[in-house]
Amino acid sequence: MMIEKIVDWSAKNKFIVLAVFGILVVVGVWAIKTTPLDAIPDLSDNQVIVFAEYMGRSPQTVEDQVTFPLVTALQGLAKVKAVRATSMFGMSFIYLIFEDDVDYYWARSRVLEKLSSIQSSLPPGAKTVLGPDGTGVGHIFWYTVEGKDYDLAALRTIQDWFV
Repeated sequence: MMIEKIVDWSAKNKFIVLAVFGILVVVGVWAIKTTPLDAIPDLSDNQVIVFAEYMGRSPQTVEDQVTFPLVTALQGLAKVKAVRATSMFGMSFIYLIFEDDVDYYWARSRVLEKLSSIQSSLPPGAKTVLGPDGTGVGHIFWYTVEGKDYDLAALRTIQDWFV
């Protein structure tokens, strides 16, 4: 019954139906031409990686003298959402995650400016380098181990033995 009414109305108002159809075709063609499309969309965090090298030093020394001052200075950058760091023998990696609306190259230039100003406060022999120009699509799998009422040793044990 309802379909019959729609068909009757469409037959009586051919011009309106054709006009609506034409508008939909024009809008569809416009949408196809202007919508950006990636073969593999980048849904990863907007991040910049800083690599710091202080060869021949223990992880605790690298953490205290290189990683901590860098993290402290880089946390003050505009539109930084999170800062994550890892220290190991002679080197550290600092991951700066920016808000989603930040341009990737703007973020890299801000980090580079900050690195050039903080380099003099690092110990002699410590070198900082901006990580490669790449996005998180290159990461295969990234996870964190978290839990309430667990200390870092328990979380590390879970990571090493169960994950």
